[in-house]
Amino acid sequence: MDADDFSAVLSEVRRFVRERVVPLEAEIDEKDEMPAEIREAAKKMGLFGFALPEEYGGLGLSMYEEAQLMFELGYTTPSLRSMFGTNNGIAGHVLMVGGTEEQKAHWLPRIASGDVLASFALTEPDAGSDPSTLTTKARLEGDEWVINGAKRYITNAPLADVFMVFARTDDEAPRTRGISTFLVPAGTPGLTVAPKDHKMGQFGAWTADVYFDDVRVPAEALVGGEDGLNRGFATAMGCIAHGRVHISALMVGMAERLVDESVAYASTRRQSGKLIGSFQLIQGLIADSMTDYYAGRATVLEAARGFDAGTDLKVGPSCTKYFASEMVWRVADRAVQIHGGAGYMRGVAVERFYRDARLFRIYEGTSQIQQVIIAKALLGEAARG
Repeated sequence: MDADDFSAVLSEVRRFVRERVVPLEAEIDEKDEMPAEIREAAKKMGLFGFALPEEYGGLGLSMYEEAQLMFELGYTTPSLRSMFGTNNGIAGHVLMVGGTEEQKAHWLPRIASGDVLASFALTEPDAGSDPSTLTTKARLEGDEWVINGAKRYITNAPLADVFMVFARTDDEAPRTRGISTFLVPAGTPGLTVAPKDHKMGQFGAWTADVYFDDVRVPAEALVGGEDGLNRGFATAMGCIAHGRVHISALMVGMAERLVDESVAYASTRRQSGKLIGSFQLIQGLIADSMTDYYAGRATVLEAARGFDAGTDLKVGPSCTKYFASEMVWRVADRAVQIHGGAGYMRGVAVERFYRDARLFRIYEGTSQIQQVIIAKALLGEAARG
């Protein structure tokens, strides 16, 4: 995107986030729902397709540009990003990475416009950190695929129009080579979405279990067509690598907001007749959080450069996801500490962000999984003993 055009997009998104969404944060948290007017405004701004190619109606942002956009979106409740994150991220990228030209032409323009909400159905009750162990199966009967199994914690499942479903299609193949991906429209007979989950935080972002009981889809629902058979795991990993940089940038935006909240509180709150910002131990907490934020921002941008160049699609995304998720948790914890008792009260922004931040160390690959990925990439055969 032209630099001036991109600068205008960032400015518009910043105004939207800070003037329209931030004032609604408490309401979104209390009602566990994103207001319809915010959803419609996001559609008009192109936020459902900022990472999708221009030829399919998206903005076509690079990973480096996307990271900067996510810094702005991360300044408010993460449920805003979650509303259109799967369209741009792990779900939309399934088609970008592995779809046929016909599948891209049919689905991507509607996904980019927000007319279709897509979900990424990979995680299962017994297959989370290691999705290669998934047990959902698909068998070919004539010219139809029949899918059976269950998925867990699927983002946007209660609202989704189409699911990108990962299922085992070859029991004899190695675990990572016998998985395929299918496009399953909502409402397909046999597909059931459970009631939305009641989570610790990130209210307004809905997740739910999804069940498949003899769900039948046509042969052309196989992502990538015949060439996509048993290539679903590789497709998923490609999508997740992008998602790790994407979500890391969101965490940096949240860290910036937490620093701002901490500074504002320390600049106005008095204790023993003095502003608490004059206490050196409070100053130390703020300095540590600002340093964490600064390092996180630099790490994300470096990972985004490597992703765009194609020189680092594994270690960089894992490093930045690991660092950013642990970083924002430290910043959130300090923000509550700076606020004292007030930081533990519902209705105070840092209390909400503290609950929201906890999930970042789990989804898109836990911190422990990132450690394993990074270490194995560096150690090679030595990691196997």
